[in-house]
Amino acid sequence: MSERARILIVDDEPFNVDYLEQELEDLGYDTLTAANGQEAIEVVRRERPDLVLLDVMMPVMDGFTACRALKEDEETRLIPIVIMTALDSVDDRVRGIEAGADDFLTKPVDDRELVARIQTTLKLKRAVDRKLDDAGRLRDQFAKFVPEPLRRAAADDPSAAQLGQKVEQDVTVLMGDVSGFTRLSEQLPVDRLNTLVERYFGAFLDRIREGGGEINETTGDGFMAIFQGDDPVPHAVRAVETGLALLTIAAQLGRDSQDTALEFHLGAASGTALVGATRFAGTRGERWTFTASGPVTNLAKRLGDVAQAGQMVVGQETAGRVADQYRLESLGPQALKNLSEPVEAHLVLGPQ
Repeated sequence: MSERARILIVDDEPFNVDYLEQELEDLGYDTLTAANGQEAIEVVRRERPDLVLLDVMMPVMDGFTACRALKEDEETRLIPIVIMTALDSVDDRVRGIEAGADDFLTKPVDDRELVARIQTTLKLKRAVDRKLDDAGRLRDQFAKFVPEPLRRAAADDPSAAQLGQKVEQDVTVLMGDVSGFTRLSEQLPVDRLNTLVERYFGAFLDRIREGGGEINETTGDGFMAIFQGDDPVPHAVRAVETGLALLTIAAQLGRDSQDTALEFHLGAASGTALVGATRFAGTRGERWTFTASGPVTNLAKRLGDVAQAGQMVVGQETAGRVADQYRLESLGPQALKNLSEPVEAHLVLGPQ
């Protein structure tokens, strides 16, 4: 923890409270106090201390009752509680265990035992907090693997949104590649080129997220971003807006850098895709990635191949959706790799 840990001292004897306050503050901890179990519950719920030192015999509410109440509350159950009990009181220890106490401190309190118990308990709490933070980040990460139709269904039926399910969804796929990557890979050391690409992709990632897109994958020289929504027009507009912003970012990075400048060419296509999470499993574990699969993905890639450095080319469907907001130049029918029929392509010139 970067901040000082806060410890709640719960005891009805002023002398014991004063002693523990002095010891804990000398050790670098902040302290809170309560004179009985009921006060302790109120302080814990209000202040969320990092640790509770809880005496047993107190008026109004004893320590066992307070401990049980805090451990039964979802909001406070993970706050560690150290019960202070007499040296030979086995019954107190058993009752403390039944109430959910995390540890015990023998009274009268020994300085060395006090330090050891507190340090051990706080170390465990930090480990638990890190695990919870990691779990929260994973939950947020996995949330994007559930397509929007399943998210809406989950509002009424949580079991409807299962990780790994895919649905047909209208999307706009934005593909980007480094222009002249093969030539650059022959001219620059691998680590230097990778550092360059990471610098650009790092800036791109922030802008894509600002535009409401989700990165599917980044390869050595390219990336794929997926834009979706209930209305087909807004997500196409956001994809094109984001693509133009990425080209501007790349140009600015090139001007500001003392190193080799990178240029990018982009392609975008709109249409129905199978959207959701894809699981890759191997002998060393598994990995999930959010993806859109189908002809629209291949089309976006092939349209990007038509674009020159610093350009974005979109398909006919995307062009129709964004024509009111962006100036487009028809490139005519294009014979694209792996597509049986020529495809109308449009160069995005900029906002109307």
